[in-house]
Amino acid sequence: MSNTPSLNEVTPKQRDSNLELMRIIAMLLIVAHHYVVNSGLTLPEGPIFADPMSKRSLFLLVFGAWGKIGINCFMMITGYFMCKSNITVKKFAKLFLEILFYNIVIYLIFLLSGYAPFAWTSCIKALIPITSINQNFTSCFIVFFLFIPFLNKLVQNLNEKQHLALIGLCSFTYILFGTLHRVSMNYVSWFIVLYFISSYIRLYPKKWFSNNKICGTLLFLSLAAGIASIVGCAWVGTKINRFSPFFFVSDSNTFLAVAIGVSAFMFFKNLRIPYSRFINTVAASTFGVLLIHASGDTMRQWLWKDVVDCVGHYGDKYLPLYAIGCVLAIFTVCTLIDILRINCLEKPFFRLLRQAQQPAPQQN
Repeated sequence: MSNTPSLNEVTPKQRDSNLELMRIIAMLLIVAHHYVVNSGLTLPEGPIFADPMSKRSLFLLVFGAWGKIGINCFMMITGYFMCKSNITVKKFAKLFLEILFYNIVIYLIFLLSGYAPFAWTSCIKALIPITSINQNFTSCFIVFFLFIPFLNKLVQNLNEKQHLALIGLCSFTYILFGTLHRVSMNYVSWFIVLYFISSYIRLYPKKWFSNNKICGTLLFLSLAAGIASIVGCAWVGTKINRFSPFFFVSDSNTFLAVAIGVSAFMFFKNLRIPYSRFINTVAASTFGVLLIHASGDTMRQWLWKDVVDCVGHYGDKYLPLYAIGCVLAIFTVCTLIDILRINCLEKPFFRLLRQAQQPAPQQN
């Protein structure tokens, strides 16, 4: 972290909207992923499992396949910006308090409404932002955030060859084994691997890194390979009686998930769009969208099975429109909630802290 405990910070310059647009798209992909995998659609008793090669099933499989790629995109953006930045007390406090706020508020809403019974374990989890460093994105991200100052020291003292060698070793350990042998890993260490990749792109820019024809072609080819793998694995599964359509994109460290995530990041990094206050405002709430709609098992049950009823709408004539509409609606509502939190709670809170740190005027 920064050596100074002050919460006063220089006003940050406006970020370009290209990577902020990527944040929005990545979060939409994550919400779509949750529509499919958290709703019961892919369970053994679910409709996709029963008929994976139907048009409805193939649409939903492709529609919801990109959640892990969305995570990779988010972490690439984080590493790209943070390798030349510092963690301050204010940055960490904002992250920690945002997670704690949604944990407590959502828990209390479900408890007081009678939807969820009181349990000491649930109460304790609501008060502790870090519950797992295996697959829980929020817990892993906050732990990874604390590693950034030390990672910055590391990459700043490596030369380019050493940095590439480190990426190669990490890729051999995580991506090769993760694709072929499904080696278990935790997200904290995987985020560090993505940090090494994105920081290399930032610290050692190459001519082709800025060529969007190349990056766009790589993105198109990797996406096509990803879709082909989903359809192919679904078809093979019907022949060998094994349902695993997401085999090659099932986790963030599989080869195709990495290829799509990195090429998408490179493409959007080079995208030339003007600064948009709307895009940047919405993008600032994407983490809040994740914290709200994926807050826990109770939220998954209430949102995807009770409210949206994904399984019940599987047979709808206009299923694609329903699925897309639900994802957009959830993203919009969660974004509006988080914008309210930022403007009504976060900004006033840090404004008061900043005022409290200012020295009192001397009296004559």
